[in-house]
Amino acid sequence: MGDEHCQLRRNYHGQQTAHVQQWLRFHLCTLTGFHFAVTALVGIVSNATGYSASKHVPMWELLWFSMVANMSITGMNFSLMLNSVGFYQISKLSMIPVVCVMEWILHNKHYSREVKMSVMVVVIGVGVCTVTDVKVNLKGFTCACIAVLSTSLQQISIGSLQKKYSIGSFELLSKTAPIQALFLLILGPFVDYYLSGKLITNYKMSSGAIACIILSCSLAVFCNVSQYLCIGRFSAVSFQVLGHMKTVCVLTLGWLLFDSELTFKNIMGMAIAVIGMIIYSWAVEVEKKSNEKTFHHAKNSLTEEEIRLLTASIDKIPLKDVELGEDQGD
Repeated sequence: MGDEHCQLRRNYHGQQTAHVQQWLRFHLCTLTGFHFAVTALVGIVSNATGYSASKHVPMWELLWFSMVANMSITGMNFSLMLNSVGFYQISKLSMIPVVCVMEWILHNKHYSREVKMSVMVVVIGVGVCTVTDVKVNLKGFTCACIAVLSTSLQQISIGSLQKKYSIGSFELLSKTAPIQALFLLILGPFVDYYLSGKLITNYKMSSGAIACIILSCSLAVFCNVSQYLCIGRFSAVSFQVLGHMKTVCVLTLGWLLFDSELTFKNIMGMAIAVIGMIIYSWAVEVEKKSNEKTFHHAKNSLTEEEIRLLTASIDKIPLKDVELGEDQGD
């Protein structure tokens, strides 16, 4: 069970965290702080060289977002420590419906029946191929709820902040990464000590460990950018669906490259998940075209109404000279 926990110990910012932690037994939250510190450094260099523009976002919005994002990271780690792997996977699968409900509550966003059905197919498929033992306890359930809610809110906020302030994905990441890094590097060692019982000052650093950490931080930049870019371009739900596609790819590559065992249950679950993802892509495209037709119809109707009102007002009001402001009849 311990090896399986190490294999699944990952969070939204990339699987490289799990790999470094598994190989080197490095402290997870502190490592995530390094990831965001390097991401922040890349953002600073990008702004200094003029590659990306810096737009204003209120500091309280950045602080609020960073607190939610770090709560997501910490909550997922505590959830995995206190729960069985099966329940941890179920909590991750629950994020898709939770995101849908939260977007409906916060932004009054509605999804078509086809999108809802395809999402359920994806959840069922991934659940069949990944969920094994399920054991629940009160502390673990509480941490899982906090993790799911904070992660869902964080992903929704990525898209809403980009739209609200007309800011690009990389520009937003450049503003939030320094704050997240600061919080994680200060509080991360204490969280890691609670999780592992080991102090980061007692860790024996080696050249191999340093090389792996640097590689992990480099990959984290691309993972963080891809998350913000995907959510900004599409939606938090689409990001979750793509995330489960990653799970299918990991299982398949493990079988192809490392001779990992694939049972009939795994294969059936992956097949159902892939079918659900295909249906989801089709459903999103259909919903998009339907919304475009509705928008164009409303736009045309509004234009005709404006023309009618303008014509009526011109008939009632005498024409005036544009420059002198006098009636032409005078």
